[in-house]
Amino acid sequence: MITGATRVAAVIGSPVRHSLSPALHNAAFAQLGVDWVYTAFDVFQGEAQSALDAMRTLHLGGLSVTMPHKEAVASAVDLLDPAAAALRSVNTVVPQIDGSLMGYSTDGAGFVASLAAAGVSVVDRSICVLGAGAAARSIIDALGRSGAARVAVVNRTAAAAEEAALLAGAAGVVGSMVDVSDAHLVINATSVGMGGNEMPIDSSLLHAGQVVADIVYHPRETALLRAARSAGAATVEGLGMLVHQAALQQQLWHGLQPDIAVMAAAAEQELAARR
Repeated sequence: MITGATRVAAVIGSPVRHSLSPALHNAAFAQLGVDWVYTAFDVFQGEAQSALDAMRTLHLGGLSVTMPHKEAVASAVDLLDPAAAALRSVNTVVPQIDGSLMGYSTDGAGFVASLAAAGVSVVDRSICVLGAGAAARSIIDALGRSGAARVAVVNRTAAAAEEAALLAGAAGVVGSMVDVSDAHLVINATSVGMGGNEMPIDSSLLHAGQVVADIVYHPRETALLRAARSAGAATVEGLGMLVHQAALQQQLWHGLQPDIAVMAAAAEQELAARR
């Protein structure tokens, strides 16, 4: 039941109609029994500042931020948490008591949390990250903050790999395909695999004893994960990152811990309905 007291949160982006976030967050609100509702606002490129002004005017409870607004929002909010400041990117906006807006980045921390939920620790591990785009950068930053021993960044453009590797601090290095075979954990942080059969690397580089994780969640089992399982490696699917970063957003907005299983089930149901 939506009333005059219902708090509103939303995702802003363009395009945004495909977003799973409303299903995730509304399921979590219902499970927690809080008087919140979550929707999606299609905000065109260049209108991020107007969206934040509207957030203040309408007293929205929180915002999720997706493409193409993450960098613009990072420049427009009043305060940034350390990860968002390092990345110059924001995926979560939280109104403060004094009316200011604080920006956070929960993507990388959400990914590390999804690994932990699968029983995979990054502490003192040698990790190879494929890609140096926005998602990869958030993960690289989080791995460095979480105690990874070595974070090798493999990317087609060396300059981008160098810049991304810096986010992991002393642990970050520019890697090569040798690092794929040597790593304890291999992470595909590119969009390769969304088409179904594409592979970001040669499957012969994978082997038993490794963990292979993919941030692509549609399809749930990418070609990379199939190849990893065939090689005897353990695997972690991409949907966990989406769910865990959303759970961290909820904690920032209202201070409560939502049920991860409820959120994951809502996401899976929504994906199944789209097939």
